[in-house]
Amino acid sequence: MAIIIQRKGERAEIVSEIRFPNEAELQRYVYENPEILPIPDIKEDVQFTVLDKETPVRTGYIDILGVDSEGDLYIIETKLSTNSDKRKVLAQVLDYGAAIWSAHQAPEAFLRLLDERLSQKGTSLKELLERSFGQAAEEVEEGMRRCLESGAFRFIILMNRVPSDLKTLIQFVNSYSNFSVYAVELEHYKHRDLHIFVPHVFGAEERKRVPSSGSKRWDEASFFQVLVEKVDPNTAAAMHKLYNFTKSYADEIVWGKGGKGAFNAKFFIVSPKSLYTAWDDGKITFRFGWLVGEAAEKLRGKLGGELRAIDRLAPYVPTDEHRFANIPPEAWVPVCDELLAALDRFLAYAKEVSAERDDGPTPHMGGDGGLP
Repeated sequence: MAIIIQRKGERAEIVSEIRFPNEAELQRYVYENPEILPIPDIKEDVQFTVLDKETPVRTGYIDILGVDSEGDLYIIETKLSTNSDKRKVLAQVLDYGAAIWSAHQAPEAFLRLLDERLSQKGTSLKELLERSFGQAAEEVEEGMRRCLESGAFRFIILMNRVPSDLKTLIQFVNSYSNFSVYAVELEHYKHRDLHIFVPHVFGAEERKRVPSSGSKRWDEASFFQVLVEKVDPNTAAAMHKLYNFTKSYADEIVWGKGGKGAFNAKFFIVSPKSLYTAWDDGKITFRFGWLVGEAAEKLRGKLGGELRAIDRLAPYVPTDEHRFANIPPEAWVPVCDELLAALDRFLAYAKEVSAERDDGPTPHMGGDGGLP
């Protein structure tokens, strides 16, 4: 299959698919660019981060180990279509999961092992989780403990081509067991300095799935009921203002799951993921790291500039705008109206940037496919 790219005013160009030279290169690319994994197609409304690569277990080495914002662990194996063991790879990833579960039913042992490996890279498990998930880091770590105890891992087999017999086997396993196994076929194209990835997920059709680490789903009533018990009246009133603003302008509000109440605001002109999360203790997390695409740098700069222009918020906005900003209620509640005005200006700017992007290159899929 080929992709056809056409920039306004120029002739269309055909971009052919390219291949990774070996499995090690595919693994390295995924480790450094986990955004190419189609996690939202596997599990909605979660943030994902990579924990480690080549993680040793009794039966071998896990190519990539990841975790989502609910504490579910992902065992990811990278394979090329030239590999002859197309079906054996399923047994391989399940074997890795069994090795972790049997050896580390006391989760602290595995978490210590992971912390030791990360310390060799100049960080710690706690620091990595805080950098990735902000104030939810402790809850994520607790979810990891529950996942290790239950063995309810999520397995992803990532290939440049998924053979039909492996697709059938995964669909069968997911339909008649408590496993969560997915095959991801990753098409890779390169046009000038632009890399294009087209992922196709197999196995996500069977939605019975084992329960996630945090099973409670919040809603408006339960969120505000808990909020008023935790915070002072001024914070509760400001949170209502923020929520009403979100209802008026956001394309989607996604309620969190787990022990801590939260709602997530999605503005599709900014990102398919949440722009900010409001928590039931009055904190707000701005998710700079979730702004992706060609305009991400512009949008991160504009959002950071708007927030830093408010003196009370400035100390909480990181200079590295790929990180998250966690703003406590004592900082934003007194300047709630200023914050909402800043968000209004930011969204207006995002619309302008979106209109400019419409004049950029337009990719088309050859054949009967389409870019997601």
